[in-house]
Amino acid sequence: MGYSVGQVARLAGITVRTLHHYDEIGLLSPSRHSVSGYRRYTEPDLDRLQQILFYRELGFSLEEIVVIVDQPGEDALTHLRRQRALLSRRVGRLQTMIAAVDKAMEAHTMGVRLTPEERFEVFGDFDPDEHAEEAEERWGGSDAFEQSRGRAASYTKRDWQRITADAADILAEFVAAHAAGEPPQGERARAAAERHRRHIAAWFYDCSYEMHRGLGDMYVADPRFAARYENAAEGLAQWVRDAIHANAAAGGLGNAEDTEEAENLENDSGGAGRVTR
Repeated sequence: MGYSVGQVARLAGITVRTLHHYDEIGLLSPSRHSVSGYRRYTEPDLDRLQQILFYRELGFSLEEIVVIVDQPGEDALTHLRRQRALLSRRVGRLQTMIAAVDKAMEAHTMGVRLTPEERFEVFGDFDPDEHAEEAEERWGGSDAFEQSRGRAASYTKRDWQRITADAADILAEFVAAHAAGEPPQGERARAAAERHRRHIAAWFYDCSYEMHRGLGDMYVADPRFAARYENAAEGLAQWVRDAIHANAAAGGLGNAEDTEEAENLENDSGGAGRVTR
């Protein structure tokens, strides 16, 4: 008996008008008619309709689909294999697009507005968005987080270059003082710790001594942060943490001469860098 036009339209989720159009252009014509002359679609007709709708979903025009489905020697399985391959390629493209959108969302969240080429030039292999979601979960809504994000949104490529260069200088000073056997409670270590704190305050957020002390603890407790210092010098993470604590306990450098030295360090650098890494 077969299926009526209305039944097929409901099954396929398309309109009766669409089925009539497919019939008119020779894309899908019902194989049978009832005694009264009404169209009746058979199971093979439904299989062909499924192929047509698959190809339509993949973006093929009706003219292209006519050629594809009428190619001699191609059965339903051949079409399904081709469609699966096409869908797999589409999934790959969509996943690439999703990843790009995710990166753009992360960059917007952190306020890092650089092109991919500029980001690589400034940060190298380090991805400033890698911990963006974690940072927002930890500190999102806090004054420091909002202040940091607001400042970062205004920075240019040149600003980020200055930031990263100064951060490298601070790390180099930590390494040199540690290698020289300077105690973390000594003036040189505390001067470097104070520059580190001012670096954060100059570029990202108002970093109090208590907040700085918390960062120092994180440099030891979090393996990702500790690795940055330990890769530079064995035992450096703990040494930096102790220097930060010593500087915080003293409320900064102890006398006018040391304070002037710290200010000169900051002025020479032209600002500060991404020191929370």
